Amino acid sequence: MQTWSLVSLCVLLGLAVRWGVSLNSYSGAGKTPMFGDYEAQRHWQEVTYNLPVQEWYFNTTKNDLNYWGLDYPPLTAYHSLICAFVAKTINPEWVELHKSRGYESPAHKLFMRATVLVADLLIYIPAVVLYCLYLTEGSSKKKVSTLLCFLLYPGLILVDYGHFQYNGVSLGFALWGILALGLGWDALGSVAFCLALNYKQMELYHALPFFCYLLGKSVKLGLMGRGLFLLVRIALTVLVTFALCWLPFLSDPGQAMQVVRRIFPVARGLFEDKVANTWCSLNVLMKIRSILSSDSQMYLSFACTLLAVLPSCIRLLTKPTFWQFKLALANSSLAFFLFSYQVHEKSILLAALPACLLLNDLPLMAIWFLHASTFSMLPLFLKDGLLVPFVVTSLGFLYFSIYLLSALERCSEEELRLGAYHKLLFCLPKLDLAWIVRWKFYVSVSVMAGLSIAAVALAPPPHLPDLFPVLVSIASFCHFLGTFIYFNIVQFSEPPSRKSQKKNN
Repeated sequence: MQTWSLVSLCVLLGLAVRWGVSLNSYSGAGKTPMFGDYEAQRHWQEVTYNLPVQEWYFNTTKNDLNYWGLDYPPLTAYHSLICAFVAKTINPEWVELHKSRGYESPAHKLFMRATVLVADLLIYIPAVVLYCLYLTEGSSKKKVSTLLCFLLYPGLILVDYGHFQYNGVSLGFALWGILALGLGWDALGSVAFCLALNYKQMELYHALPFFCYLLGKSVKLGLMGRGLFLLVRIALTVLVTFALCWLPFLSDPGQAMQVVRRIFPVARGLFEDKVANTWCSLNVLMKIRSILSSDSQMYLSFACTLLAVLPSCIRLLTKPTFWQFKLALANSSLAFFLFSYQVHEKSILLAALPACLLLNDLPLMAIWFLHASTFSMLPLFLKDGLLVPFVVTSLGFLYFSIYLLSALERCSEEELRLGAYHKLLFCLPKLDLAWIVRWKFYVSVSVMAGLSIAAVALAPPPHLPDLFPVLVSIASFCHFLGTFIYFNIVQFSEPPSRKSQKKNN
């Protein structure tokens, strides 16, 4: 009873922080002619409500795809349609075709913010609570502490409630899939992940670990017996779930292909804005988009992504344990973010979810990465007028997570899984790696704080207008690359021993 009371308090605090952030500005407020992501979400409600499903993804006189055309899978469109029905009931002007473009009012802002909160209450938050209570090792206090830190992760809060998106829906479905697999409900886990993938195509970042874990488990059970039955059941589950999600578009192959073309817009190029991945960072030294053709860029990013994700997935395929699965999710999402094609800065949220899963196992490294992931989106938050929420939520998360999870105390080489580093650095004298990691953390946080202050307080030189966004991008890229290497090494190391788990608990 006491545990559930603490869980309720954590959820209420998480909701209060979310609503507090939502009271601020949002993407593109009052900025004609395109406004921002807030208007994109409203416009999709307008389109799905007023037009037949066959026109949602096509450019017509009633649906100008150049004005926030729908470019997410069908489940996003269905969600927009549900919200549109509610909006129409409250005020028809909110979804009136064409005339509602750029609509802004206090009542509409309240409605839109409420839709995000309701989606989180129905999908994301219940999955977080159940994961922390049933799949996190430790005492009740440790589980509740992990839950609070999970819910207070500022990156997702600032993007969904400040910038304005519904990332909690796709991440929530993915987390339900992870939870189901952790509890041994493989078919239900497959359904949940298919829903995530049909809500946002970027969930492909997590697809290979799901596939390799289930395939590896089937092989381990024996492909001539129970394993074959499991594989067939999962395959049928996936096919039926996809068929139901795409049902309105399957009668006409042209319809389905148009949806695919809209959700995978390869014409946009290798990267956009100052995203903290490999290609944007390399672009500072060499102009990749000028040197290579569009096709060459696509092939290069595909090859690099495949090579980066392959070792982790092969390891998971041969050792399909839940520990390996969590690490593979982190490594796969980071590989896609660092090397894949057409990456947005907000895509780092896909790597943040598996990092949150590791808050109790590797607290310092998970907190470090999650803080860096929020920092990497600083230029976006400044553009949206979210400086105060960014500072408050980042400092709050850093303080509570380090204190509640004893992150700086749980810094021995065994707890940080640094044993493999000694084998890699065998030619050097024995180093106190735990001390080095701790000081690197202090330096890293100081650098991020310094760059944040500089980006706000200083004006860049006239000939380098993007100086601070580029510095934020490069600094974040270094953090992400280092985390990617670390998680890969941990995945290939020995799993945490029962003795160390009991010591931590």
